Amino acid sequence: MLRKWKDIVRKLKEDIYTLYLASRDPRIPFLAKVVLVLTVAYAFSPIDLIPDFIPVLGYVDDLVLLPMGIWLTIKLMPAAVLDEYRQKARQMLQQPRQVNYTMAAVIVIIWLLIGYWAYQAFVSRIK
Repeated sequence: MLRKWKDIVRKLKEDIYTLYLASRDPRIPFLAKVVLVLTVAYAFSPIDLIPDFIPVLGYVDDLVLLPMGIWLTIKLMPAAVLDEYRQKARQMLQQPRQVNYTMAAVIVIIWLLIGYWAYQAFVSRIK
């Protein structure tokens, strides 16, 4: 069962990356491109319709909206374009990832600054 879930998640990840790569292709019809952009934006967005911390409902939107958007986009796209970008996505996902230490450092610094700011706000309220 765990293997089946992993396969489903891998397929969703591959489909989202396929749509991301195809997003600038001029051969995609306008309606498909609109659905594609909305689906990819929702997938990459840290903001959900229903926040994840709400029990059960927080994940229902991800489990329903994302696959539905992927399915609709795939149905609206020309098959040749979809096959081309699926192949590119598979190739790119199989390549080893390079670690970007600069961006990792920037993110750590931002979190440290946020933590320092929160600490200062907390200390100032105590005094």
